Amino acid sequence: MSQIQTDRVPFVADFEAFVAPRSGEPEFLRVLRQQGIDHFSSKGLPTIHDEEWRFTNIAPLGRVSFELTDGQGREVGIEEVRPFFFDGAIHLVFVDGVFATELSQVAGLPEGVFVGTIASVLDEDPDRIEPWLGCRARVASHAFVALNTAFLQDGLFVHVPKGVVLEQPVHVLNVARGGERKIASHLRHVIVAEESSQLTVLESYRCLEDGGYFNCPVTEVYAAKNAHVDHYKLQRESTDAFHMATLEIVTERDATVRATSVSLGGGLVRNDFNGAMVGEHSEVVLNGLYFVDGEQVVDHHMLVEHVAPNCHSWELFKGILEGRGKTVFNGKIHVYQAAQKTDAKQSNRNLLLSKGAIAHSNPQLEIYADDVRCTHGSTVGELDDEAVFYLRSRGIGKAAARSLLTFAFASEVVQTIRYDAVREHLEEFLFARLPGGEVVRQAV
Repeated sequence: MSQIQTDRVPFVADFEAFVAPRSGEPEFLRVLRQQGIDHFSSKGLPTIHDEEWRFTNIAPLGRVSFELTDGQGREVGIEEVRPFFFDGAIHLVFVDGVFATELSQVAGLPEGVFVGTIASVLDEDPDRIEPWLGCRARVASHAFVALNTAFLQDGLFVHVPKGVVLEQPVHVLNVARGGERKIASHLRHVIVAEESSQLTVLESYRCLEDGGYFNCPVTEVYAAKNAHVDHYKLQRESTDAFHMATLEIVTERDATVRATSVSLGGGLVRNDFNGAMVGEHSEVVLNGLYFVDGEQVVDHHMLVEHVAPNCHSWELFKGILEGRGKTVFNGKIHVYQAAQKTDAKQSNRNLLLSKGAIAHSNPQLEIYADDVRCTHGSTVGELDDEAVFYLRSRGIGKAAARSLLTFAFASEVVQTIRYDAVREHLEEFLFARLPGGEVVRQAV
């Protein structure tokens, strides 16, 4: 087998210059970084010859020379990011992956709760984050997890102690300046919910100008016994942008994690979801909604592992495709032999609004226990002509009728969102995006 020339692997040549000024970092982080770059340089970027990437060609990403995020560029004012805020939330703002203190708003935290940046914790109290950072998101599991680990610079760290309910949602916002500079940022978010605690976290990715930047975030969620975590991800980026993200979830006994991902932009997008229910009677709910148009490609890969018995998982991902957009859904539920009494359901549904759109769907079950209830399925289809005709017979125009049915299709996921401000934001997006949106608004 031929050896990969590391000087030709994107990003690898930048590593030494990146770590040189970070010689004072904790030893555990230095080791993690080296493991990340070693794995990434040995494997290189995935290709369509890799089974997990056969429908998603990321060669265009490898042809762009990106600059690592450095915080330089035009100043970003609060008036530019305030439209991206959600009322009542704690806001941590990153601009091209660099924390912007002057744009962030953190106040009124309950005693013992920590909401801050990974960089600040590594500087002031690295022992606090060492047990969690990289514990689940392992470099050997995924090329872009390895890349993120090697170039990890900052991100959100939330730690909620035992029995505490954090009422305020935590919103971590990454704003890309866009424009001519090709910036790569590698945010790492770590969310820790101790026993019987509760919190809501929203990740959002927005841009100020169109541009071919690259976001490579990794999020690790740890839910201890009887903890409840709601996690939302909202991605509305430039259609020239690259976005390769990974979400890792671990649930202990009686814990619940609900995660919803919404992709409304990006030129080439990949979202990986990996959940492991290691404690009995725990629950993981994964929902997703994605829109593609033009030449956009959006890929969702998911692995839900039922390790302990009596656990529940539900996954519902729905896509709306226009233009020559392409989507990929590859979801697997893995039930271990010890995971008796598993209850799992996985569904992927795609709505094609144009002849040129393509949806690949591959839900899977891998079961080694004999007392389970597991189902999976997928659909790819167009709007029902009879339903369109029925609405038109009631005086609704053709475009509005199609939009009303499209809204209804998306609403199954939208209505699962328990964070009111996010749900309302998505409804407004749909009203604005769909032809005859005002008719839809009045009808619902």
